[in-house]
Amino acid sequence: MFTFLAFIKFLLRSSNQHGVHSPFVYNLVTKCFYDRKKHLSYLILKQYRKSLLKDERTIRIKDFGAGSRVLKSDEREVSKMAKIAGISPKRARLLNRLVRYLEVDTALELGTSLGMGTAAMAAGNNIKITTLEGCPETGKVAEEKFQEFGLRNVELKVGEFEEKLVVSGQWSVVRPNSQLTTDNRLAYGADFQSMTNRNSKFQIPNSQKKQPTTDSPQPTTPISILNTKYSLLFIDGNHQKEATLAYFEKLLATVHNDSVMIFDDIHWSRGMEEAWEEIKAHPQVRVSIDTFQWGMVFFRREQEKEHFVIRV
Repeated sequence: MFTFLAFIKFLLRSSNQHGVHSPFVYNLVTKCFYDRKKHLSYLILKQYRKSLLKDERTIRIKDFGAGSRVLKSDEREVSKMAKIAGISPKRARLLNRLVRYLEVDTALELGTSLGMGTAAMAAGNNIKITTLEGCPETGKVAEEKFQEFGLRNVELKVGEFEEKLVVSGQWSVVRPNSQLTTDNRLAYGADFQSMTNRNSKFQIPNSQKKQPTTDSPQPTTPISILNTKYSLLFIDGNHQKEATLAYFEKLLATVHNDSVMIFDDIHWSRGMEEAWEEIKAHPQVRVSIDTFQWGMVFFRREQEKEHFVIRV
């Protein structure tokens, strides 16, 4: 009931591009939010989701956040998790476009789950993603899917967020794979315009095909999560006010002028709405956008402080 009433209030306050006077936000809404083109990267998102919906495994969940309102048992079927708790196809496509439009090169995700949001950021985009997942069995499923779909621009870290946000880590070694399928290659940011459709299969010119890596160990570069600057931070791991505010404060050290933070389920509860109000009022936040499901904040110092409620 709370979420339903929050949605009614959202509809009464929201607008489309016609209610936006900021050039930055107007372009974001018209060129990204309302982009109706059928990008070829959507193919891998559809296949990724379909793969999870067909996965009949049951796994044991270790939940550190607010939990699910629908799935109450600690033992859950992967297919039901993907159907009920996963990012929707529409939101996955929006996230994919957002990464491309903002030219995001590095991203941090809190809350991998089954990797559907991670795949949305990774597919067809030139980006490096660090994603954190608290549940080992859920993380194992996500890692399997990343390998299955050739998402080599993703590094998954499993463990409690509080621990991972203060310790150093390493980028994973790029996995050698000399037998990539055409569907795999869609995830690597290939030049989609150069592909041709022959018998319903995408073809990639030889000059653009990835060369297989050698089997010899590749050096890794030590990084600290909090000493790295990210262009996008996707917070989707703990839908509680105190945790959300704590992550926001801690991760402020990782943003730059053109970064965007995305908070999932900002109208999940009264506590999440209170957290969102505090976040958008923070002095470092210049532009905030409420799309009901997500709250987005930008740190562009050149912008006047403004808040927008946009139907997506």
